[in-house]
Amino acid sequence: MGKGAAAERFFSDKETFHDIARIASEFPGAQHYVGGNAALIGQKLAANSDLKVLLCGPVGPKLHELLDDNVFVPPESLQEVDEFHLILEYQAGEEWGQLKAPHANRFIFSHDLSNGAMNMLEVFVSSLEEFQPDLVVLSGLHMMEGQSKELQRKRLLEVVTSISDIPTGIPVHLELASMTNRELMSSIVHQVFPAVTSLGLNEQELLFLSQSASGPHSSLSSWNGVPDVGMVSDILFWILKEHGRSKSRASDLTRIHFHTLAYHILATVDGHWANQLAAVAAGARMAGTQACATETINASRVSLRAPREFMTSHSEAGSRIVVNPNKPVVEWHREGISFHFTPVLVCKDPIRTVGLGDAISAEGLFYSEVHPHY
Repeated sequence: MGKGAAAERFFSDKETFHDIARIASEFPGAQHYVGGNAALIGQKLAANSDLKVLLCGPVGPKLHELLDDNVFVPPESLQEVDEFHLILEYQAGEEWGQLKAPHANRFIFSHDLSNGAMNMLEVFVSSLEEFQPDLVVLSGLHMMEGQSKELQRKRLLEVVTSISDIPTGIPVHLELASMTNRELMSSIVHQVFPAVTSLGLNEQELLFLSQSASGPHSSLSSWNGVPDVGMVSDILFWILKEHGRSKSRASDLTRIHFHTLAYHILATVDGHWANQLAAVAAGARMAGTQACATETINASRVSLRAPREFMTSHSEAGSRIVVNPNKPVVEWHREGISFHFTPVLVCKDPIRTVGLGDAISAEGLFYSEVHPHY
């Protein structure tokens, strides 16, 4: 909260968690929303009336009732009780003890064992043959932090096996979330990244990923204010160069959608994606409208916090870029990788910050055009 950073942690004491969840849920002003990254991304995509979404995950009665009519849940995914995630939201300037939040954000905690064990993954993959998807979205790997090391290792291998069972030619997007276990993060980078086509992540996850797998700028303990664009693009470049698709490496990873409060970057390996300009712009527009809960961007309720000029790299001779308001999406290239940067019109008084990253990733995916290379 002192840094205004989004975070999520596993709550290990089951009884205490259920007590808190029950009291919160029965509170007269309690609000129940669709939760879980996959459900939020599915819900966002289902808002397009011509899209059908298959959601596999532990779906309890309350969640089922809240889902869009275009979201189909296989019978095996339905369970008798809901898993609750508790969201603590705060506004910019809000104080708690000695702490004062520099901007609005949220802290999430859960005791979600069925998602942590990736219980529905096999059900999901077996349902795909009949559903015939154009896109697969996975999330929830961060929830494995509540599992034992042995179970994490075993389950990750099964995750990779399941992903490889997804029919060739269907892009697979992985949405990351807040984590603290470096060993688990490193295993995800080395084992899961090559099996997926696309990644979605924020500045916390990006830096933690670099620290866990010895990437660029990993000596940095945390971002100071708005993350430096050059440093962010160095880490994105490194992920795609070291763990992405190349002539010498059998990896499917060709796309990363990075989002932070002030700006977004879409990094893609050349030849695999199109329409990046529209995709990154749509994600940025979604951030402004969803946080403010408005249909369109309301200029009086948003502010521009992105840097007006920046270096595109710090680990090599990057170029200096000055953002032109008439062409807000900036593009640059580095060794076969294209970067598309856009500032975000940040909502000054957000109604809700939770699920914003999921909405951004969903919107970016909706506008992205994949070029199958098989």
